[in-house]
Amino acid sequence: MKKKVLSILVENTSGVLSRVAGLFSRRGYNIDSLTVGETEVSGYSRMTVVARGDDQILEQIEKQLAKLEDVREVRELVDGHAVCRELVLITIGVTPEERPALVSVVDIFRANIVDVEIDSVMIELTGNQSKINAFIRLLDGYEIKEMVRTGIAGLSRGAQNGLADEEEME
Repeated sequence: MKKKVLSILVENTSGVLSRVAGLFSRRGYNIDSLTVGETEVSGYSRMTVVARGDDQILEQIEKQLAKLEDVREVRELVDGHAVCRELVLITIGVTPEERPALVSVVDIFRANIVDVEIDSVMIELTGNQSKINAFIRLLDGYEIKEMVRTGIAGLSRGAQNGLADEEEME
């Protein structure tokens, strides 16, 4: 199965997220990751959706998304032609003796310690999925108390990112 990352420009209307997610559920497709946020133009949001399937399923997903009423653009984010990032927050149970070794791993990955308690440390890391997965693998000997990942957010490289003139969008 292949993975496809889609950047979907939508009108920021009530129920748009439900309609996009509903398209996936009605057809039995799974969403691996979904992030949504406002764009630089008022009234528009960008969704980044990661889905898996064979070529036919992924092509069908893209075509069906483009047909939705609130969708203005669907663009595949292709490796090498896009920048995709994810944020992870992890709370690690750690003793004072274990802290220096953990801080070394944090430094190597250019992560940040954002909270310290007597028996735990909260770490923030931003990067591509492989960097985050590698970091999590290195935490294998530690107690992960809690973890949350934001999902992928991404944009195409270069000038093609921007929305068209606001007048065109209206």
